[in-house]
Amino acid sequence: METIRYEQNGNLAIITLNRPDSMNAFNYDMLRELGQVAEAIRINPDIRLVVFTGSGEKAFSVGADLKERKTLTEQQVKRNIYKIGEVFSAIENLPQPTIAMMNGHSFGGGMELALACDFRIASDDILLGLTETSLAIIPGAGGTQRLPRLIGEAKALELILTARRLTANEALAYGILTKVVSRGSLLEETGKFANLILANGPIAVQQAKFAIKHGMNADLHTGLNIERKAYEITIPTEDRVEALIAFGEKRKPVFKGK
Repeated sequence: METIRYEQNGNLAIITLNRPDSMNAFNYDMLRELGQVAEAIRINPDIRLVVFTGSGEKAFSVGADLKERKTLTEQQVKRNIYKIGEVFSAIENLPQPTIAMMNGHSFGGGMELALACDFRIASDDILLGLTETSLAIIPGAGGTQRLPRLIGEAKALELILTARRLTANEALAYGILTKVVSRGSLLEETGKFANLILANGPIAVQQAKFAIKHGMNADLHTGLNIERKAYEITIPTEDRVEALIAFGEKRKPVFKGK
């Protein structure tokens, strides 16, 4: 792959947007390759958590590649919009938990990728926002839907209609970010957060994510049924038995994802 860098460290997958000269802007090739990687991760039982980040120090991603966009026909623009929405939905629906490690500025589609992740940990010196209306378009990769579900309708309207750029600490106050840390400690702090999740039963973690994600789009009664079904999947697992044995032996459990 030319636009995506992929590495796996144990049960952790790290996906790096790798177009630093273009501030990691999304062209069609990057979207296509990102989709391929997401699909490969989805069916890989060894991967228990995924981190997305950007190459270089300037940008996580500044969104669509506007230089490419100027050369596209209207049909090709529609193709790109469909593709980016499809890929970000695939990332949102990964069974594994996902973290956007935001090491640089994040605008437009870059911010929408972060919103498609479960958690967002950012360096304290970045700017971020859904700035599309300043370009006479709207967020087209889930921003108008995911942001209000995260922070509420009124705040999302404010940020999207003004195209406001937020500091990391402002975004934290709005409830957009999970954590803000210094640039020098971003990798370490993201690793610590990831390890808190990786220490737990991987099947349980995935089922908890499934129950929350699907339950949020349902009424309470349906959500409780989703929760019960997700719980039932964990009952026959080896990991559940291992957790009980480890508790009795006063040691940390060794989970195998089985």
